[in-house]
Amino acid sequence: MANIAQGKGKWRDSGLGDVIDFLLANARLVLGVGGAAVLAIATVAVKRMFDKASDPPDSSLDKPVTQPVKQDYTWIDAPPKLVNMQTNETLHRMPSTKSNHEHGNCQDYLLESVTPDHSKADHSDSLQEKLLAYYTLRSIPPVELNQAKQCAMNICTELQKFLQSKHPSVPLGEVHLSGSLYNDLQMVAPDHVCLMLPLLLEENLWTLVAGEETILNIPDLWMVRRDNTEYFPRGISYWDRFIVGRYLSPKLIMEVFHKMVLDSMNWMVISTFLDCIIRPEASAEVLQLKVQHNGDKLLCIDILPVIEMEGTVLLSKPQIRGSLVNIWQQSFWTAETSRLRSLDSADLGFRSCCLKVLKAVCRDQLSPRKLTGSQLTNVILHLSQLEKDWTKEALAERVTQTLKELVGYLEMGCLPAYFNNKAYVRSFTTFRSYDVTIHTNLWQRGESTSKSGNAFILIGNEFPQ
Repeated sequence: MANIAQGKGKWRDSGLGDVIDFLLANARLVLGVGGAAVLAIATVAVKRMFDKASDPPDSSLDKPVTQPVKQDYTWIDAPPKLVNMQTNETLHRMPSTKSNHEHGNCQDYLLESVTPDHSKADHSDSLQEKLLAYYTLRSIPPVELNQAKQCAMNICTELQKFLQSKHPSVPLGEVHLSGSLYNDLQMVAPDHVCLMLPLLLEENLWTLVAGEETILNIPDLWMVRRDNTEYFPRGISYWDRFIVGRYLSPKLIMEVFHKMVLDSMNWMVISTFLDCIIRPEASAEVLQLKVQHNGDKLLCIDILPVIEMEGTVLLSKPQIRGSLVNIWQQSFWTAETSRLRSLDSADLGFRSCCLKVLKAVCRDQLSPRKLTGSQLTNVILHLSQLEKDWTKEALAERVTQTLKELVGYLEMGCLPAYFNNKAYVRSFTTFRSYDVTIHTNLWQRGESTSKSGNAFILIGNEFPQ
């Protein structure tokens, strides 16, 4: 035992111990945490080697015989970064259960809480929370929604009274509201609604000509032809005065109704009565009212003449008609919204919620504002034929798929109408090529950032954290 103590004293007095103590004391400052840990382990190994060399030859007789232990020293020469990676890999392989947490296994608990999980389930859950938070943030408050609806309904009632009292000979149906605001599909702000002005045509005097049968050969651009002139000459129908070359002209109808409605009605008196400010649009090609109500709230009302015959709905839209004076656009808006609601009612789906989220995103950004609610609705309806799970839990996945489908349609430059595959949704081909590239890049960037836990970017929009 004296020899052992003497051997250890020699190792301590040789000065090597002081050097090692100095290195250990300052290793954390010089080498960092990882380097200090490796140096400490190496020092212990060297110390044991010195102790073993200083032991007497017969000291092994006093110790029990044990089986030799196989040790792997390959990690000694490994750099600190590799050691940390190997350690983390070993800890990842260790099963972590709830019992470990309850018995104080803090290492596994911290590893689970600190290490990011890039699994698909966690990514979907994170995106799901951001989508729901964004939906709540950009939804219209019920008070503002009801105020806008009430204001539009009051103007609709006043217009109906005026037409019935001043122009009773005009064959019109009941004036009613339409659009996303009326159907509770509008987001961000309740600032637009459509006021439908139904035209009552005699079925034995007028015939709807499908788009494929016209000279344009565009499926959704129809014409209304005056027939049976040999038995019922012109002048019998009120709408004969709006004929251009045997076809009913929506342009002439818009001009006449602009004088009849917007120029003739006393909007100042109506504004005072309804406690709002109503300003008619000056252009004769459109029937539009700009309304300021409930303080500084703005509402745009588009008055659209509409023809409903044989299950077909035709609208007068100057932006679609262009220089053509007798072209009507076929509208599927009512059928699309009805189909969307019926699908949600059948399986308690969230298709309408998905549509409203995408509409809010498009309104928040400059370039995607060109996308209309009808275009987004058609994409969702097409996707509904492929995907059956539209529950709340699958909302994030469905929004992701809808965006990918939308980018695909943009790259093709066309979007088939859901109720007529031969027809393409209007205005979808007006996107320029760089818009498609920008949307694709932003989508890829948003998909990559969402995996890292940052804000999910959707066509340039950041969801709240």
